[in-house]
Amino acid sequence: MFDKLIDKLKNDTYITLETTPAHSPLFAPIVEKIAELGLDKLVDGFTTTDNPLAKLKYNSLFAAKMLQDRFQKPVIATMSMRDRNKIALQSDLLGANEVDVRAILALTGDPATISDQPHTKGVFESDSSLLLDIISCFNSGINYAGKPFAHKPREIYPFAVINSYAKNPKTLQKKMQKKIKHGALGIITQPIYDIESAKLLLELKSELKPNSTELIFGIFPITKLRTAQFLSAHVPGINVPESWIEALREANEKGVEEEYRVGFELSKNLLLELRALHPKIHLMTANQFQLAKDLLS
Repeated sequence: MFDKLIDKLKNDTYITLETTPAHSPLFAPIVEKIAELGLDKLVDGFTTTDNPLAKLKYNSLFAAKMLQDRFQKPVIATMSMRDRNKIALQSDLLGANEVDVRAILALTGDPATISDQPHTKGVFESDSSLLLDIISCFNSGINYAGKPFAHKPREIYPFAVINSYAKNPKTLQKKMQKKIKHGALGIITQPIYDIESAKLLLELKSELKPNSTELIFGIFPITKLRTAQFLSAHVPGINVPESWIEALREANEKGVEEEYRVGFELSKNLLLELRALHPKIHLMTANQFQLAKDLLS
């Protein structure tokens, strides 16, 4: 299952779909919605998020297991450094390994200060490079302290993330190099909104050695003016072109349906352009699965 995903990442077209577990003890409704829409037939795999924005959600590893069991497709489970120390990180990886949750997206995580849980403290023993190093140790048959396991874990496939925009491109390149150095097989970008940014990211990565890590373009479709304005003003590492904001502003004045139509068209055209340039895509729709289907169909 995972070998096929990695082969597609390196040698073929590749697309994964993000799922965000809910503030609920049930993940099954999300699984059923994906099945109802037939989205599993349009993607190579899925990801599960890990308490994004430090808001309490269903566990990403359990969610990954449910998706894999239902669709027989690999799932990349996110693990955040915010919520676990070295013991918990390794314990979770060991448990996940036996049930075949073996693709991991290493994330530093949003600050605990914005959590919806009172007086929450972040762990943050390090950034995501620590988790990548732990995975490297596991793949060598030892824990992070260097002690061999009684049984060597099955191979774990590490992924990482990176911003899609920076005023100084060399800053992005240094971050890419760090992820590559620590063993990431794929680096997923934050959402990209123009083809020139995508070309720049590919150029920056092409200059790095070793060059076996694949860049994966993140796409988050925008169908509302307020979403574009929020991303542009409040989310570091993302650049929403002024042309998108202006087009959505004009459409917004004509009504909700026109606003959606214009946003969808911009997003669909971008997806087609990015797939033509570099067909390694990670689609994020905040669980708007009908939108995902419409974009991929």
